[in-house]
Parts: sequence; structure tokens; C-alpha cells
Amino acid sequence: MPEPALEIDGVTHRYGKHVALRDVSLRVSQGALFGLIGPNGSGKTTLFRILMTLLPPGEGAACVWNHDVARHPAAVRERIGCVFQHPALDDALTVRENLHFHGSLYGLRGERLRERIRELLSIFELRDRAGDAVSTLSGGLRRRADLARGLLHRPPVLLLDEPTVGLDPAARRTFWRALERLRRDDDVTLVVATHLMNEAERCDEVAILNEGRCVANGSPACLKAGLGDETLWLHPVGAPTALRNRVEAQFGAETTVIGERVQVTSEDAPALLSSVYESLGDQIEEATVRKPTLEDVFLVRTASADAHSPSETSLRV
Repeated sequence: MPEPALEIDGVTHRYGKHVALRDVSLRVSQGALFGLIGPNGSGKTTLFRILMTLLPPGEGAACVWNHDVARHPAAVRERIGCVFQHPALDDALTVRENLHFHGSLYGLRGERLRERIRELLSIFELRDRAGDAVSTLSGGLRRRADLARGLLHRPPVLLLDEPTVGLDPAARRTFWRALERLRRDDDVTLVVATHLMNEAERCDEVAILNEGRCVANGSPACLKAGLGDETLWLHPVGAPTALRNRVEAQFGAETTVIGERVQVTSEDAPALLSSVYESLGDQIEEATVRKPTLEDVFLVRTASADAHSPSETSLRV
């Protein structure tokens, strides 16, 4: 088995008494598209900071291409590129000037740097705007320029933190086509933190973080299969917890309260719906049966984790 591109083993990180990450373990294969999803404050940003060598793990270890982030930070930085939630470009400089400046930070010089800039401008269709100030670019063009910046030193791993925030649907599609081309042509490993479920669905594997814990990890298909072929959603007349308790007591089904609804996992959701309506119909305002989505997995896993979370305070990071 080849060495993983990223390996995270039992990482815990605290800010004083506040826990940002709790015993997180993940493995990302070389060339994979890996998604990281979670609510605000789940620990995604802290995990990225550790992988970027900006924070040391408080406990556990994290490695990029077999280089420990705490013991070999320089080697790790050579092997990762980063695209942040907000582009790391100077608005007053042109696209080419930005790329030249950031390339020099990686030790690129002379014709080698100029050739790499020409290559990236061509790949991301920015040649016509290379001499324009970044301040004049649309959001989509800025994102493409920032992606080029992150790839100047040819890193085998690219970390992207909410990279499509603020982009319109057309610009988002163009950006994702660029990522897919990177995987296909350069075998770059992509780790994408996103809050958009349709983006997470594109990934080979997804990890869901909640309150600093990894509460689910696997391919989107496997995660959805964990909820069954179909799931039952009940909107109660009264309190959802009361209906949940009655469904569990009478039918022994696995249930989760999500907002004002009750999600019920069953091997035969249509049959269960019929039975539930027969016994508890006066307590149900609306019921639906449908195939589970990745958003359902996200809601169920984060709700379940919240219900069993420890009393120790977590910091929103």
C-alpha cells in the first residue's frame, strides 16, 4: 500500500481550557479528493492550521508525505499549497506581480519562475488578465489567480479552505473544473473544507467534524448507505422529543431529533411509516420517506454527537 498523502493520528488541540480538536484520526490517499465538512466551530480551521505548520498538535501527530508537521515543518511546507477562504493576493499588484512575489517566497528565481508563471496563467486562462491589478478582477478570476499562487512550487498536496465562498454558480463550476484538471493531469491530492453538500458529494471520501471530533468518515455513498436505503422524516404536532420517545418505545427504531423533525432509520421505511401512522397518526403533522442525502448524514451525525457531547467547553474556531 502506498504511503498516504496525509496521516493524522489522535490529534488533540486546546486553546487554554477550550478544546478545538479531540483525538482526530484521518488518512488521505495520494491523488484523492478529500472533503472536510462541519458546522462553524467544528475544528476544520484548527486542523488546517496544524497541517499548514502554523500550529503544533497539542497531542498526537500529523504527517504530510511522511513528514511530521512538528518535527519537519520546512519539508511539509515544500509539499503543500494553500488556498484560503479569502484570496491571499495584493489588490494593488497585477496578477503577474502577485505570482512573481509569491514564487520568490518559495525560492523560485529567474527563467524558472517566469516559465512557471506562464504555465499557470495558461492553465487557468489568465493570460489576458496577467497585467491587470487584482482589484479589477471578478471573484471567479481572483479565485483562479489564488489557485495559481498556491501551485507555484508544484506541491503534491493542496489544502483549500472554503475556496468557493462568494462565487456565483458559473464561477464555482469553472473553479471545480480547474481542480478536477489538477487531479487528472498532475495527480495533486486535494483536501477541501466546504459547507456546500453538492461540493462534498464530488469527493472520494468525506470526514465530518463536530465539536472537534470526527463523527463520520467514508465515501459519500457509504455514509448515505449507513442511514439505510430510505429514511423516514416525521414533523410532529407537538414536541419532537415526545414523538421520538414514542417511536423508539413502540417500534424500537433508531431516531434522531433534528430541529423540529424526527429522523427515523429503518430497513423498511415505507412499512414503518404505515405502522407509525396507524399508532401515532394524531401526533404527526407531516411525514416523508426518501433516499438519504449527504446533508441527512451531516444532520444526523452532528445531532447525535451534540446529544452525547461532554460538558467540557469547546471554542468556536
